[in-house]
Amino acid sequence: MATFNYTVDTTPMATEIKSVSRHVEATTVAVVAMQTAVILAEEKAADHVCNNVNKGFYSLIRSQISQKMAKLQSEVDSHIMQLVQQKNALLSIKNRMQKDYNMISGRYMKLFNGLNANLKLRVFELDKPTIDFAIKEIDKLSNRTKYLTAIIPITQLESLSVSQKIIASNTKNRGLNVIKSMGSFLFEMINQKKLTDQILINDDRFTETATVYIPIAICNCNRNKADNGYEIIVPEDGLNSISKSAIRNYTFDFLQKIEWKEKSVPDQEVISEFSKLVSSSSKPPRVKNLTTQLFQSASYLTL
Repeated sequence: MATFNYTVDTTPMATEIKSVSRHVEATTVAVVAMQTAVILAEEKAADHVCNNVNKGFYSLIRSQISQKMAKLQSEVDSHIMQLVQQKNALLSIKNRMQKDYNMISGRYMKLFNGLNANLKLRVFELDKPTIDFAIKEIDKLSNRTKYLTAIIPITQLESLSVSQKIIASNTKNRGLNVIKSMGSFLFEMINQKKLTDQILINDDRFTETATVYIPIAICNCNRNKADNGYEIIVPEDGLNSISKSAIRNYTFDFLQKIEWKEKSVPDQEVISEFSKLVSSSSKPPRVKNLTTQLFQSASYLTL
């Protein structure tokens, strides 16, 4: 078999392969650089995204907190305004209540002071002589030592006789006033007795028969059932027991024949006398007005 030997020159191929190797190395360098650039870009993008996400999250939380704070602040302001209004309303109610309390307390104080004064006068009027004795006379007796005080003569002998004369003169003057008071009292008693003797009827002076008009009072009451509800009141002075019994018996017999009629308006003389008594009385105006009203509204029976 024939053998063929060929000689092939590989230099161009080696040269080309060498140039390819250089390009591959350049490509490798470029790929490594690109990979590095990509990694840096991805890292920057990740940092940018993380920063933006964090900023957005914190902004969202801050916005929500700010909204809640604004809402709560508005609610607090509204509650504060409402509390201030309620405070002003309570203060006005308090001031009005204080004024009403002062007015009512002053009114009742005046009323109770008037009632106390009226009750004091009425209690004093129940037993006026005893009250006058307890208030006026007892004070005079207890203060008698003050009224009759004497000066202790701690002086010289020359002025001692003069001071004794002054004390004796004061004692004599007071004794003279007491004697004058006793004489005036006895004189008035004698005049009163004479006037009473002239007014009263003495049986020894009048022995003949005469007609005498005696005022009596007829009262309808329930004291004695035997009197049929009537009581005859006759004067105590100037009449003996026989005359009083005769007047009562005649009046009881006469009561069966008389007719009582209702009379709402009293006589003019009675009204005039009652008005004089009310006007001259020392009672308070309230008692006077009530007495006048009761007198005007009263109705009674007359013959």
